[in-house]
Amino acid sequence: MSYIALPNPSLPGISGLLDYNKTTAQPLLNLAEVLLRGESTLSSGERELIAAHVSYLNNCHFCHTSHAAAAVAHLNCDISVMDDIKKNFVETPISPKLRALLDIAGKVQKGGKHVLPEDIAIAREAGASNRELHDTVLIAAAFCMFNRYVDGLATWAPQANEDYLEMGQKMAFLGYNRAR
Repeated sequence: MSYIALPNPSLPGISGLLDYNKTTAQPLLNLAEVLLRGESTLSSGERELIAAHVSYLNNCHFCHTSHAAAAVAHLNCDISVMDDIKKNFVETPISPKLRALLDIAGKVQKGGKHVLPEDIAIAREAGASNRELHDTVLIAAAFCMFNRYVDGLATWAPQANEDYLEMGQKMAFLGYNRAR
């Protein structure tokens, strides 16, 4: 049960919080839309994987699973990817560039100063551009905020991966600024 009284307690995770305060909801939704679906040389699926990875590292079940479901939708891949994120992509083939960017995102999750020049060099050697480095760090930092918002107010979250598939489809194909 959430620490604050929500107008619609049946809405899970950030959905209930967005419904609670429309004034803060719109800028947060705009940020998610730009970061995860806006113009970038990283695909929306790759950006959703970064968001899901950071959310898993932050132990935010709702954000991890919802964004993993969006990645599954974008990448048209098997639902098993949702659990493979938790294993650091041991079964899912990812490019060396995405691996390097995920490693950077994991360091940002610990704290921005954990990202070292050699991490950037590895990502650049794997083909990451300045924009991709920028977007990765910003997605990781933003999801630390989103995760703390969701868990800091003790929102509830469905447990089964399957419960997130429809939500992931909506996030992937209708976006974050969709009518709710």
